[in-house]
Amino acid sequence: MGRPRRHRCAADTLHICMAVRECYLWCGIGNNSDSDQQIGLPAMQKRLASKPKTIHPLILSGGSGKRLWPLSRQANPKQFLKVLGDHSLFQDTCLRLSGAEFAKPTVIANDSHRFLVAEQMREIGVAPAAIVLEPTGRNTAPAAVVGALLAAREDIDRLILLLPSDHAIADQTAFTEAIGQGVAAAESGAIVTFGVKPGRPHTGYGYIEVGTAGDGAAMAVSRFVEKPDAERAAEYVASGNFFWNAGIFLFSARAMLEAAERFAPSVVTNCTEAIANGRADLDFLRLSEKHFEKVESISIDYAIIEKATNIRCVPFDAGWSDLGSWTEVWETAERDAEGNAGKGDVHFMRSNGSYAFSDGAAVSVLGLENVVVVATRDAVLVTSKAEAQGVKDVVAKFEKAGREEVINHQRVHRPWGWYERLALGDRYQVKCIMVNPGAALSLQSHFHRSEHWVVVKGALEVTKDDEVIVLAENQSTFVPVGSRHRMKNPGKIHAFLIEVQSGGYLGEDDIVRYEDVYGRAGK
Repeated sequence: MGRPRRHRCAADTLHICMAVRECYLWCGIGNNSDSDQQIGLPAMQKRLASKPKTIHPLILSGGSGKRLWPLSRQANPKQFLKVLGDHSLFQDTCLRLSGAEFAKPTVIANDSHRFLVAEQMREIGVAPAAIVLEPTGRNTAPAAVVGALLAAREDIDRLILLLPSDHAIADQTAFTEAIGQGVAAAESGAIVTFGVKPGRPHTGYGYIEVGTAGDGAAMAVSRFVEKPDAERAAEYVASGNFFWNAGIFLFSARAMLEAAERFAPSVVTNCTEAIANGRADLDFLRLSEKHFEKVESISIDYAIIEKATNIRCVPFDAGWSDLGSWTEVWETAERDAEGNAGKGDVHFMRSNGSYAFSDGAAVSVLGLENVVVVATRDAVLVTSKAEAQGVKDVVAKFEKAGREEVINHQRVHRPWGWYERLALGDRYQVKCIMVNPGAALSLQSHFHRSEHWVVVKGALEVTKDDEVIVLAENQSTFVPVGSRHRMKNPGKIHAFLIEVQSGGYLGEDDIVRYEDVYGRAGK
């Protein structure tokens, strides 16, 4: 990449490092026509000032949510689950940012969740500005830098709202107002954090200590404190000068890149390379795996926020929770007169202060206090609320044992629909498969198994080698070992079939893809 040409705008007064300027060039900044480069500083400032002050959300969706196991799994973590209402936490986050103040969101997600992100946004009618795929998780600082570098391609002073996708916020109005109160400080070059007014001495959250009033409603930050013990947490809450750290930040692309270059220059360099060597894949932007794996895995708090001096805090009280445990889900949920809360087919008798969840089975909690019961189709968790944070230890034990229950549910979502295991035995497996209208599976073959398909609802177009047939309800076909095959739903309703597999090996990795509309061919 050649040396960047000097771009005559407000950035001329700044000493920006070569790595950042290289990325600006790649993003299109400093690469304007000659007529654009002759615009003087006053004219440029006037042109920028005429633009509406829109906030550009940057949604982080790479978490695993282990503390909400067994509902949350690696392949379908908590942000994509309907924990509290009719929408997932990710969908609630997108809808929260759909007001006139906000532009289309950019989502940074794990590669393995790409189709979940796209499908859940489609379900609620929210179109993303971009879906950026991380080949491997690298925490929040690289995500913030990637978002700022991408924003800089259009406007170095663009305001970015960085926020997690798996938090609950009850009061939409209070949230939006708090964001608005931070705009003036962010426009003046500050990185604004949002502190939650603490309802109790919580030992699971980090704290922000504030000092004197700063820009408008934003207050100067004295220090950040990691998760305290109970005694210190009580002192913080009593002082009135401490707020919970919600992990939500508002900043300009310029402010983030300058801070990152000062405190985490290698993150900027490697993220720049990961973007420049990334590629478009369908509706996604894939960061370069070769370059992104070099990025240090570090949180934005450790890398930048706790070191910078231009940090401001806007307090807000909007019914916020990070839903970091089943106890916090109970605290957030609507409770009955005995303090019980639940979702699904759950029943409480002579019990109080408890939470229950079921995704199918009838669950009864009888004569118990302060317990959590979570029942999925393949796993059950029973714990006291006091021990709910320890669920991660259960997950760690299951991971070490190689248990499938920490990775997938019995129902596994795919870009074309889903499949659910009904039975598994020696040399056979039975699945129910649902194919979305217009969707198609890849053209594929298997080395070790044959398949028998029976359509039970809708219709399927089936390809077997050189033969193409249409199966209606109650019709079936046999796919022998090694046959190249695919199924497609040509109709307008969801198609369901029962698949019976038989063979010496039935693993999901026994598959060769030849053609795939979702970019998985050859994998």
